Amino acid sequence: MSYHDPVLLQECISGLKIDPDGIYVDLTFGGGGHSREILKQLKGGHLFAFDQDKDAQMNLIEDSRLTFIPHNFRYVRNFLKYFGALPVNGILADLGISSFQIDEPTRGFSTRADGPLDMRMSEGIELTAAKVINEYSKEELARIFRENADLKEAWKLSKAIEATRSSAPIETIEQFKQVCLPMAQRGKENSFLSRVFQAIRIEVNDEMNALKEMLTQMPNVLAEGGRLVVISYHSLEDRLVKNLIKSGNTEGKVEKDFYGKPQVPFDAITKRPALPTDEEIERNPRARSAKLRIAERIQ
Repeated sequence: MSYHDPVLLQECISGLKIDPDGIYVDLTFGGGGHSREILKQLKGGHLFAFDQDKDAQMNLIEDSRLTFIPHNFRYVRNFLKYFGALPVNGILADLGISSFQIDEPTRGFSTRADGPLDMRMSEGIELTAAKVINEYSKEELARIFRENADLKEAWKLSKAIEATRSSAPIETIEQFKQVCLPMAQRGKENSFLSRVFQAIRIEVNDEMNALKEMLTQMPNVLAEGGRLVVISYHSLEDRLVKNLIKSGNTEGKVEKDFYGKPQVPFDAITKRPALPTDEEIERNPRARSAKLRIAERIQ
């Protein structure tokens, strides 16, 4: 089983505009597909790769030009500063979860196989999907279903969860699916379950706050002329990336100087997000929702 097929691989490598002697960062190492391609382009340069999932370390590449950092990418600036690597020439982030994480039943990410309600991207995370489902109040559950997945059925589903767990804990994926499925529209069961699981996964891993923290550091991490390349998979992620490129912050608020001139640190290389081709989607269906945005640091 392939750990993870790198999405929009050539588009990402092209977007980085790699200097063979430059310093680059792969914020989501995963199966190492993007990192391998970056290393092929480097001569005297160096690559720093982040991944908080210990399973990603089975894919480590033996290369003196690679430094692997087993931590969440929200700490990117601190680690790059520690290694004396600031500023860098390019940063790549392929957001979301890997094929391996989805396909491994014990991780609890997939709706297709039974397993424990885990959904942690790192063993160091204390919160699990089981804790969210069994211990959050119905108000808290409704909030995450609305905020993380825009579910119209958020309140109805939250009440159903509360009613079910009052008699016995919900411990497995299959048990949880049986609670969720009555809320789904006929013919759209898989889509509904995917959104429910997405909402819980984002909560467990604090994904949106981690992404905001990482993106906010980009103007202070990239060198002038450095490239930022980000693949997102749902609208919450893409909105934050789009806002950063537009304004230099995740809120999308453009600041102006004393003379009213916009102070924007990035130039959007992709005016609209690049999408995978039909051929890539056929080869790798999980690329279907991918959106690639590329920006260059200008000041």
